[in-house]
Amino acid sequence: MRFFSKLKDIWSHEELRNKIGITLGLILVYRIGSFIVLPGVNSDVLAAQMDALGGGGLGGILSLFTGGAFTRASIFALGIMPYISASIIIQLMSIAVPTIQKMQKEGESGRKKITQYTRFLTIAICLVQAPGYLKSTVVSVPGAVANPTMFWWFSAVMIIVCSTLVIMWLGERITDKGVGNGISLLIMIGIIATFPQALIQEFMHPDSTLYFFLVEIAFFLIVIGISVALVQAIRKVPVQMAKLQQANGGMPIGAGARSFIPLKVNSSGVMPIIFAQAIMFVPLYLTQSESLQQNEFLQSLSDFNGVAYNVLFFFMIVAFTYFYTAITVNPNQMADDLKRQNSFIPGVKPGRPTSEFLDNILSRITLPGAIFLGLVAILPAIVFRLGLTHSQSFAIFFGGTSLLIMVGVILDTLQQVESYLLSRHYDGLMKSGKMRSRSQSPVGGLGG
Repeated sequence: MRFFSKLKDIWSHEELRNKIGITLGLILVYRIGSFIVLPGVNSDVLAAQMDALGGGGLGGILSLFTGGAFTRASIFALGIMPYISASIIIQLMSIAVPTIQKMQKEGESGRKKITQYTRFLTIAICLVQAPGYLKSTVVSVPGAVANPTMFWWFSAVMIIVCSTLVIMWLGERITDKGVGNGISLLIMIGIIATFPQALIQEFMHPDSTLYFFLVEIAFFLIVIGISVALVQAIRKVPVQMAKLQQANGGMPIGAGARSFIPLKVNSSGVMPIIFAQAIMFVPLYLTQSESLQQNEFLQSLSDFNGVAYNVLFFFMIVAFTYFYTAITVNPNQMADDLKRQNSFIPGVKPGRPTSEFLDNILSRITLPGAIFLGLVAILPAIVFRLGLTHSQSFAIFFGGTSLLIMVGVILDTLQQVESYLLSRHYDGLMKSGKMRSRSQSPVGGLGG
């Protein structure tokens, strides 16, 4: 009954109802586009080739992120990953290029310029990736393309590039007009779309039994619980509000209020995994070149279950966790906010000492969070190599990029829905009235 009561509250909230409707409509457009095959391509031949290869490797990961569009040679074959790659490059450039650093300090106008540069870079990346994808995944399969003429190549590349820009536009519209982060939602929808098929393949596997399958599901639920705990874990830093004095030197109005700053153990969310995964796609494209096909090192980095791939993937996630935390959480700004609000951390002087104190805490809690995030990310390869699953497609969901993205995006979207409900004095989605990671904070921007 509580579930239906929440649905009624959501439906009664007109603004929230409209936002959810817009979000679902744009997601439907994205899913329909993933089934539209490029002109002149036989998708059945490509599907048979993927089944013969077992759907493993980084190609299987790309297909996972695009909801199967990659293996169907859909107009949305590249998905949102070119935009993610462009965003990574721009954020890395923001560290070393003074011009971009200046744009970041210009506020809204600077943000618009950076967004525009990201879009142009997305087009450039698509123009490189689209021909490589067509050559390595489509044209290389006998019978997939009946007549790959120059006109077909030109039209196919243009369609893929323009379709990727449409996906980028859909993501931005969801963020602006809908609920949740549009780019993350589109990635999550692609992942969820392949989950039922992976579940059925695992259950129907010749070596699988009902008892073994139930044990797998139990372990899967445990991993989900661990992922939720990782995403929501926080370190509460106590904050004391100073006493308010009456005018003309009167007695204090009341004792100072106590609150806390919720510092997340994983402040960067799923972005380190998305960044690291996007970079790990590079070896896949490099190995499509005839001159690099025999390179053993690149081949090892293209093996999803390989040791070299997972070790590099793990350390990249740890590095990106620190990097993304550094650019999203600013201890100096937090210290300034506390000082302006006449608040302080007990036992710590305001100003620079407060900033250093928060920075030390953030560094200490980020390390175990980053390591744990990396371990969960490589868990699918460990599970598959140990023979705990029979299907590679199902093993991908045991932790890893797919599960962490789903957990992180779903929780973030639920938090936004809850904030709309609470703004109209409805009960939240949780029994306590608010989700743990949305605890009240005197420092703006850290509560969620």
